[in-house]
Amino acid sequence: MNGDGTRSTRPVDWVIAVLATTMCVACILWNIEAPTRLGVAILTQQYMAFQLGLALTIAYLRFNGKGEETSKVGWTDMAIAVTAFLVLMYAALDFSWLLKEQSYRPWQITVIGTVVTIAVMEGIRRRAGWMLFSIVAVFLVYALFADKVPGRLIGKELSPVRLVQYVGFDPSAVFSMPLAVGTIIVLLFVFFGRLLFAAGGGSFFTDLAMAATGNTRGGSAKISVVGSALFGSISGSAVSNVVTTGVVTIPLMERGGYTKKDAGAIEAVASTGGQLTPPIMGAAAFLMAEFLDISYMIVAAAALLPAMLYYLGVFVQVDLIAGRDRIQAADEVGMTTRQVLAEGWHFGLPFAVLLGALFWWRLDPEDSALLASIAIVLVGFLRGYRGQRLTLKTFGRVFIDTGIGMVDLILVVAAAGFVIGILNVTGLGFALTLVLVDTVGSNVVLLLLISAVICVILGMGMPTSGVYVLLAALVAPSLVEAGIQPIAAHLFILYFGMMSMITPPVALAAFAAATITKADPLATGLAAMRVGWAAFILPFVFVASPALLLDGTPVEIALTTVLTAVGITAVTAGIVGFWSRDLGIAMRIALVLAGLLALPLGFLPAMDEVHIMAAIAAILLAIAIKVQVRKPVSNGEAS
Repeated sequence: MNGDGTRSTRPVDWVIAVLATTMCVACILWNIEAPTRLGVAILTQQYMAFQLGLALTIAYLRFNGKGEETSKVGWTDMAIAVTAFLVLMYAALDFSWLLKEQSYRPWQITVIGTVVTIAVMEGIRRRAGWMLFSIVAVFLVYALFADKVPGRLIGKELSPVRLVQYVGFDPSAVFSMPLAVGTIIVLLFVFFGRLLFAAGGGSFFTDLAMAATGNTRGGSAKISVVGSALFGSISGSAVSNVVTTGVVTIPLMERGGYTKKDAGAIEAVASTGGQLTPPIMGAAAFLMAEFLDISYMIVAAAALLPAMLYYLGVFVQVDLIAGRDRIQAADEVGMTTRQVLAEGWHFGLPFAVLLGALFWWRLDPEDSALLASIAIVLVGFLRGYRGQRLTLKTFGRVFIDTGIGMVDLILVVAAAGFVIGILNVTGLGFALTLVLVDTVGSNVVLLLLISAVICVILGMGMPTSGVYVLLAALVAPSLVEAGIQPIAAHLFILYFGMMSMITPPVALAAFAAATITKADPLATGLAAMRVGWAAFILPFVFVASPALLLDGTPVEIALTTVLTAVGITAVTAGIVGFWSRDLGIAMRIALVLAGLLALPLGFLPAMDEVHIMAAIAAILLAIAIKVQVRKPVSNGEAS
């Protein structure tokens, strides 16, 4: 398609469409075990090499050296695309023989490794940016000179030939777990999401959010929070969430009375939270399940309460800002919730199938996504939403859009495989863990603080999957070694990795929102940190109190959740300076202190009673303020 929506007749566009469709079809056939049923034995690495070849070819045919979509493919890009395609198709065809001969280091593996390394590195430079490219490049250079590094970071040296053979071919490097998860599981969930929106699901989510919250004070911002949460939990990117929902919600917030800075910040924080919310979590949930060797269900369950509390903090803040600034309900609310559900109730069926398959039938995530996709196809062709429904044309377009949309993620997880391979083969992974743990000694709080800063810095400018895989390899092992529960450690790094999206100087989600509001990007980023402040404290809470990850008795889980909710609400009221009325500085400080003490950060012994007493104090303060507001006005005193 051209930029104006007209159909392109360029031969290269037809090639891209065929390659993208092939990616989706191959994934579906692989997940229904078509090769096995046909009596053909295919290694997983053969399948991954095939998909990587398709992704690299699309990348160089569709995007130029600046990473932008191009209408003209240069000869260099064409040569790289053709070379990558032919080399990886050969690798997919002859992978079994190559594995058997790997110890003899045949020249074919050198060619494959060289092409894969160069093509992937240039691909992530174009599509993921210089940050990820630079980080991976540092590891590649380290591998070449590892034996000359002083101190405990010394490692095993790799020659240039051995390096490209290893990172560009070995099943422990590029063809390892991250690429497998991306091409087998995540691709199907992206397909599921594309189908949903092609059938009208995007409009349904927006209308549902508008109908449910638009009639309350600050309704325009609440629409953004709810809509971005619904969209973001399926979307694989915080930035794409901002630009997709923000073009609707940000102008709505500005017309409602929110400042440009706050409107952009609210959308950025709400969109970023989608990457922390089940079921997809920006592909991190599936990667985490593989890293920890646990079921996806455990990861999704553990992430649920923190995600709800994340959005509680955002929702409370936008409500209190509306109260403080006298922002009324949204003017554009059209349909009621009942009317929206009456027209779009059928979108609940695919989600029921998805959740039932995941948590009731205990199917694998990829099988669950496939069943849910089938459910969307069935209801999408039979029933539309406000004039939008699946047709043969839109259904075919979903395959193309899914394949093209997966290119960036496949490049990122392939590059992440380089890093994981180097950490393993040089011994750097163990050395980094040892150095970090020894540096802070037995001080877990200090280790968490240092890790949080590292996660934010390393996560800057990177997509969700890349952030998580990199941090899971570099930082998470140190936290686990210090005695932190593995799932808490991995969620901790994911949260702070994603906070880089709203933390200057490289706050991609906030900056994307600023391009829509035309506000100062840095000011929008700082405002986003204020709106999303709870996300910076929640990881410390669930590390100190694993009950928040559903690891505890029902009483412990309930108490921890209530304490955290009260603490977040009280601190937010203190930050905004409003709770039924404008608050003075003394009351704001009191609420912030009570809220912080209520948070179950049980790193110190005998703190349970303190948390409970502080939560009670915060509740009593809130009640007292409301009672004072309700008193009749007398002697000219403002209520």
